[in-house]
Amino acid sequence: MNTNENNTISVMNEEKGNGSIEYKNITERLAAHVANFRNIQLDELLVNQVKRTCLDYVCAAITGSNTEVSRLVYEYLLESEGRGTTNIIGRQTGLSKGNAAFLNGTSAHCLDMDDGHTGGSVHPATVVFPSVFAIAQHVKPTFDELAKSIVIGYDVCLRISSAIHPSSRQRGFHNTPVAGIFGSVAAASVLYGLKKEEVQNAFGIAGSFAGGIFAFLGTGSEVKRIHPGQATRDGITAVELTRKGLSGPKGVLEGENGLFQAFADGKVSIERMFRNIGEEYEIMNIYFKPHPCCRHLHSSIDAVYELKRNSPIRSQDIVEIRIGVNQIAYLHRHKDCQTLLDAQMSLPYAIAAAVYHPVLEVNHFQPEQTKETISRLAQLVEVYVDEEADQHYPAQRAARLEIKLKNSTTLTCYVENPLGEPSKPLTDEKLEEKFMANCSSIIGGKRAKSIVESIKNLEGNIDTLYSI
Repeated sequence: MNTNENNTISVMNEEKGNGSIEYKNITERLAAHVANFRNIQLDELLVNQVKRTCLDYVCAAITGSNTEVSRLVYEYLLESEGRGTTNIIGRQTGLSKGNAAFLNGTSAHCLDMDDGHTGGSVHPATVVFPSVFAIAQHVKPTFDELAKSIVIGYDVCLRISSAIHPSSRQRGFHNTPVAGIFGSVAAASVLYGLKKEEVQNAFGIAGSFAGGIFAFLGTGSEVKRIHPGQATRDGITAVELTRKGLSGPKGVLEGENGLFQAFADGKVSIERMFRNIGEEYEIMNIYFKPHPCCRHLHSSIDAVYELKRNSPIRSQDIVEIRIGVNQIAYLHRHKDCQTLLDAQMSLPYAIAAAVYHPVLEVNHFQPEQTKETISRLAQLVEVYVDEEADQHYPAQRAARLEIKLKNSTTLTCYVENPLGEPSKPLTDEKLEEKFMANCSSIIGGKRAKSIVESIKNLEGNIDTLYSI
């Protein structure tokens, strides 16, 4: 990556392959997109997607609020900074805006049930919705303003993450906090009505907060759970510091020592970042998870279930399992799983669990509670980089599965994309079933159904979001 005195950036145009092209004012252009939020046309499809993402986020946050990590974070925030006036999902006592966002973002990421985006390898709901919920309680937006803040928050988060991925991941960074903080800034900027220069300044401040690394992978560490909480809280802080007058670098994305250089070594796709901006919104391109684990495992899980639909597979008859995936998914090949997070991030474990269970639930990823058979099967799984799968990533998240049986039979299945992608969407009914199945045992069936109905009719029920 090269920079010059005009503060431009030379970035490899990977999509056209025609060398290095200069791009100017990238941060300013993105800030203008945020400031022009009033131009968004909230058609029926876009409004419905806002409601779908809201329901799925609340599902993830309610279930996650019931975890030990969420409890620890809540207790720390309450003890260190005291009570506040911002309500929190799953808690009786409120916190400050920033701390409420921190906790809600953490809770929603605690059980790997949150939505995501394949092209950006990022979880937008966990950084956008906590910011929106925390601020909206105080500024009282209309439904139109609320919906547009969500759409813009997703758009900024997903456009930045898609531009830097997979370069950022290959350098060990977690895109959810790295790109997610800018989604939080964008959503907050809409609710506060910031002008272009103010959004640009808030982006500049947020760049100094961006971070999050994959060192947790395969270690049993739970720090991953707080990554979106940190990002959504810091996004609010960046916006509120801007409103107080603190300055940030105006070219934080493209400038020398900026985000693109620091996190992606300049290997970014600006064309992808601005593709159809203002005409199409990235919130329409997200996936919803049917399985409570890392999205990189889902195509492999779907392949197992596809084979099981066609022929019964007994775990005791399996001799070997080979799974071919892209290079990023290949990083999830660890077999020693001591904790929930270890198991949720392990291809071998997930495949073994899918062989054993007809449907995957969160408790199936608790190593201390699962059958010895799953651990044995996981040891039989060989993960390798499949050339075809790697070639098509991140446009596709493919997996090639081979299961060899004792009778010398080899079962094979190739899955291009997992269930829940826009090409294989979960229906509204399936999302409601996911919510009821996971939340009813925590808040009761009647309360769960009430929340579903309120979100389906969100135009007249915004205040119900703040008391879940």
